[in-house]
Amino acid sequence: MSDLDLLTQSLGRNVKRWRTERGFTLDALAARAGVSRGMLIQIEQARTNPSLGTVVKIGDALGVSITTLLDYEQGPKVRIVPAEQVVRLWHTEAGSYSKLLAGTEAPGPLEMWNWRLMPGEGSRSDPHPVGTVEIAHVTAGELTLTVEGAEYRIPAGASVTFEANAAHEYANRGEVPTELVLTVSVPAVQH
Repeated sequence: MSDLDLLTQSLGRNVKRWRTERGFTLDALAARAGVSRGMLIQIEQARTNPSLGTVVKIGDALGVSITTLLDYEQGPKVRIVPAEQVVRLWHTEAGSYSKLLAGTEAPGPLEMWNWRLMPGEGSRSDPHPVGTVEIAHVTAGELTLTVEGAEYRIPAGASVTFEANAAHEYANRGEVPTELVLTVSVPAVQH
C-alpha cells in the first residue's frame, strides 16, 4: 500500500471518527466546512484525495489539526515525527512547498509547518475560525503576508503573529526563495 493510500484511508477513518465524536451529521459537517456532502462521503470512504484547502476546512470545522486527521494511529503522549514521515501537502513545479512537521491538540489543534516559497509564488488561505492565531518565523528571503488586503513584509530573522480568521496569503515577491516556519493554533470546537 502506498503512502498516499495510507493517508487517504487515515483521513477517511479520522474524519468519520471526529465527526461522530462531535455529534455532527454529514450535512452538518458539510455546512460547517463549506464542502459538499458528496465530497465528505467520498473522503470518509477513502475514495478521493481532497485538496489541502478541503482538508484544512474539514479540520477547522471539526476543531482538529490536519495532523490528527492524517494520523495513522493514536499513540502515546510523546510523539516523535521522523524526517521521512513529514507530510508534504502542497507543492509547485517551481519548488514551493508546505510540509506539516508536527501537530497536536492543545486544547485545540496546534500545527507546525515548514514552508518554502519560490520567487513570484504564493499560497492563499480562506479565513480560519475566530480565535485562530498564526505565528511565522522567516528563516530565508522575505515573506509578504497579506491579511484582509493589507501587505506586510517580514525579512529573514523576523517573526509575525496575526489573527487568521480573515483571508490571508503568504507570498514571495523577492528574487530568492523564502523559507519560514509557521505555527497555527485553532481554538477547540464549542459544541
